[in-house]
Amino acid sequence: MKSFERLLSLLATIPDPRRAEGKLYQLRHVLLFSIFALVSGANSYRGLRTYFRVHREKLNETFDIHWKRPPAHTSIRYILHQLSAKEVERVFRQHAANLNGAPEGANTRVVAFDGKTLKGSFDNFNDAKAKQVLSAFAVDTGLVLAHIEIDEKSNEIPAMQKLLLELGLADHIATADAMHCQKKLSRPPPPPKCT
Repeated sequence: MKSFERLLSLLATIPDPRRAEGKLYQLRHVLLFSIFALVSGANSYRGLRTYFRVHREKLNETFDIHWKRPPAHTSIRYILHQLSAKEVERVFRQHAANLNGAPEGANTRVVAFDGKTLKGSFDNFNDAKAKQVLSAFAVDTGLVLAHIEIDEKSNEIPAMQKLLLELGLADHIATADAMHCQKKLSRPPPPPKCT
């Protein structure tokens, strides 16, 4: 399917953690179909497998593949657990950048930053706090451009500054929570005094 060729080619750049022999399922298809399943409401490895099984014939026809049966849920789990999170994030940032082309006549874009706490990510047994993530959202296109995990002993401010640099948003309007309006961040430092 032509509309997915660019995403499939990006997914193909993610290193495959499996050994070369015995690969029945290409990584890029497993990842793309997992995305389809998650968007359709699957929330477990068995749910992913169910989606693959129900839609296998249509997926085979549409993407010109020849799966005789879907991968087992344990295989899907193994594949997804072995992936490099940095590589997956790189591919999704590149895909979002491709989709997020500036509209005609728009010189300045608006990007909203917001942090969220991930539900169920705390671990009382190991005394670990809940994980927090900061997302960059392109307002005009409705796309999440990137997200970054906030360090446990930090807050959104340094994470937002890092994302601003990584995404090259220097000439764009950025919106954020009131936390980011601290005196030190909102004003440039005074010029050095001559003696």
